[in-house]
Amino acid sequence: MRILITGGAGFLGSHLCDRLIEQGHEVICLDNFFTGRKSNIQHLVDNPRFELVRHDVIDPFKFEVDRIYNLACPASPPHYQYNPIKTMKTSVVGAINCLGLAKRVKARVFQASTSEVYGDPNVHPQPEAYWGHVNPIGLRSCYDEGKRAAETLFFDYHRENGVDIRVIRIFNTYGPRMLPDDGRVVSNFIVQALQGKDLTVYGEGSQTRSFCYVDDLVEGFMRFMEQEKIVGPMNLGNPGEFTMLQLAELVLKKVGGKSRITHLALPSDDPKQRKPDISLAKETLDWEPKVPLEQGIEKTIAYFKSSLS
Repeated sequence: MRILITGGAGFLGSHLCDRLIEQGHEVICLDNFFTGRKSNIQHLVDNPRFELVRHDVIDPFKFEVDRIYNLACPASPPHYQYNPIKTMKTSVVGAINCLGLAKRVKARVFQASTSEVYGDPNVHPQPEAYWGHVNPIGLRSCYDEGKRAAETLFFDYHRENGVDIRVIRIFNTYGPRMLPDDGRVVSNFIVQALQGKDLTVYGEGSQTRSFCYVDDLVEGFMRFMEQEKIVGPMNLGNPGEFTMLQLAELVLKKVGGKSRITHLALPSDDPKQRKPDISLAKETLDWEPKVPLEQGIEKTIAYFKSSLS
């Protein structure tokens, strides 16, 4: 197939490019390089089935494709808060452009949504039927509400125009090709430990997250895109739940050195709990994460050691 990936040079997009090229597909990688990096896809540039296009998803684009994966949007708080209006435009106008293209060429289109649509949840773990507990005017709202609006657009295009959609809600994911300055907790802790700095834990460190290794997530993407049973939304993530303190201690154990843990005040709208209910993914895709946190952290540390040296 001929497949378009918006945000294809990013953390998740570049791993998806790799897998689809391995399967023999033609891949068009579209990226404006705000958080994507050419180094992530440099090894693919000479492949005749790979095409790199520098383009912003909020500007119209035309391609003849069979599948569209819409992964374009900064996903870490420092990056999406850097220009909140642009973040909202990327989610909303980007979704409209992807859906318009899918409608014209009759392509199946995939939306990378987020667990942030659940906000700071009152229901734990979060099933797809939960509508969320979200602040629409907070510092993180440009991302949360942008992704919620994109989901609305996907389902309206599906109902009104018969567009063939797939909507995934991604929970915390980590692995090689994360940006060292992306502000996400896994990369923060690893970079701080490798640089001999203290690890900064917000609050008491009792807030929880569930961490899915990137290879597991991309496998879920591809299975979901090609199944015919449901359009979503579907949670993808690892239901193993860890506190921030547990994660910091694991990173210190794996990296070694003299770094210690220090505590800072909690940022605004920081969710206290985040854990996916993945019953639907298990039942529909026969999918669940395979890589344990300790093994995934070791691979991610090895990546940062080589990229920071």
